[in-house]
Amino acid sequence: MILAGDVGATKTTLGLFRSDGAKLSPVSVRKFLNRDYGSFDAVLDDFLTSRNGWTTVCFGIAGPVLEGHVAVTNLHWDIDISALVTRFSAARVRVINDVEATAYGIDALAADDLLTLNVGVEDPCAPAALIASGTGLGESILLPRGTMRVPYPAEAGHADFAPNTAIEAELLQYLWKRYKHVSWDRVLSGPGLRLIYEFLRDTGRGTEQPALAEKMLTEDAAAVISQAALNESCEICTKALDTFTAIYGSEAGNLALRALARGGLYVGGGIAPRIVSKLADGVFLRAFCAKGRMTSLLESIPVRVILNDQAGLLGAARYASSQLLS
Repeated sequence: MILAGDVGATKTTLGLFRSDGAKLSPVSVRKFLNRDYGSFDAVLDDFLTSRNGWTTVCFGIAGPVLEGHVAVTNLHWDIDISALVTRFSAARVRVINDVEATAYGIDALAADDLLTLNVGVEDPCAPAALIASGTGLGESILLPRGTMRVPYPAEAGHADFAPNTAIEAELLQYLWKRYKHVSWDRVLSGPGLRLIYEFLRDTGRGTEQPALAEKMLTEDAAAVISQAALNESCEICTKALDTFTAIYGSEAGNLALRALARGGLYVGGGIAPRIVSKLADGVFLRAFCAKGRMTSLLESIPVRVILNDQAGLLGAARYASSQLLS
């Protein structure tokens, strides 16, 4: 039995799986809102009541896995890996980055778990890449190793944000007044969508609707903005989502160039499935390909959106399963 987990800043998904060689069968899967728990241990306590018998444990956690612990990005949880090893002393315990886990999950996805934005020409022997926006931004390069690709953890989302248009340059100037450091993670995330909205509002590029402003005080602001944009009920929300999507495409193209990702560029994370119609309307792909002398190269790279929100959990389970066989 495998115990797997996908631990993000906003929510945690835990699952028990049976492994039969390369096949994984879910036994139990639950999602938890992290705001309802004071620690990761409390989430585990809730899920694992009266359960035991796992031989391998793997958690994909949002944050760098360094020196035996993970400080969860955008959440006040500090997870001690040695404490997890002690807790699950009868099992093999592995902790990896959450985007790394999502990358491991790609090969476990069905055809209808992916939406193709650009068919391109896939080279199965070349690197691929994953960019994933949610509460924060994660990126990973998948390097070929034999018949598979192995993802490598990174914190590239915290690199400096680089504007690509005049309005994005103004956005950067606006954000510099709030933050000492403006990263891609700051802009290209759920909180970032709200910041883009506030920038447009505060610079006179749209009028705020009082009802929506009130709604954003009690609900997920990014979800409110994106939904209003998708149903075309708020002009400033539409502009915010357009700007966000163009920035997303631009950084995805940057990652594809850094990786020379002729094996494909995957778009994951919690936001993509919720704005899939916007990702597919051309704004994302135009920004992705707009790389000057490298435009034709970008046009040849397959681009796919991950629609399955359990890709990270599946990846953690697949990684655990590979440890059973090693």
